[in-house]
Amino acid sequence: MAPLRRLLLALCLPAMLLPPAVPFPAPSTDWAACRDLSQRLSRLLGTMKESHRVLVSEDMEGECAPHIRCSDACDPSTLDTNSTLCLQRILQGLQHYQARLGSDIFATHPQPELKAVLEELLSLVQVPMRSCRPPPPPQADSWAQPLLQHGTLERLRSFTAVMSRVFTHGASTR
Repeated sequence: MAPLRRLLLALCLPAMLLPPAVPFPAPSTDWAACRDLSQRLSRLLGTMKESHRVLVSEDMEGECAPHIRCSDACDPSTLDTNSTLCLQRILQGLQHYQARLGSDIFATHPQPELKAVLEELLSLVQVPMRSCRPPPPPQADSWAQPLLQHGTLERLRSFTAVMSRVFTHGASTR
């Protein structure tokens, strides 16, 4: 029995002496540039004047609009150890809003500056992710466009506020 025990110990000992696996950071995301762009996006959204004042905004996107949730690991302590899940959610949101801004919802009031900043952010957020396309935006009748625009811009403002906090923290710790 002793030779078997020695053999098992000889095989297992090197594995037990290895340091614990360290989660790998998301590859080459430029956190400082993302912070600057997300703050620029936030400023742009804050200065926008909508052509129509919308008094009632129904949630026309339902659960399709991406939200950064607690389970997305975007809190500072989790973000410091493994930012992949959080960056994946941010990437999903950026893709969603890029599709919305490029849709016929904004045909009468295109937002080239917002689209440009979103495209820059999309190019900077480097995270492994399955290829996934956001669902196509709904076809909008002309009467519904202001309502859909308002709802999309409001959700983008909220998303951008959280995203800016994430990038600000990430840039300060890297």
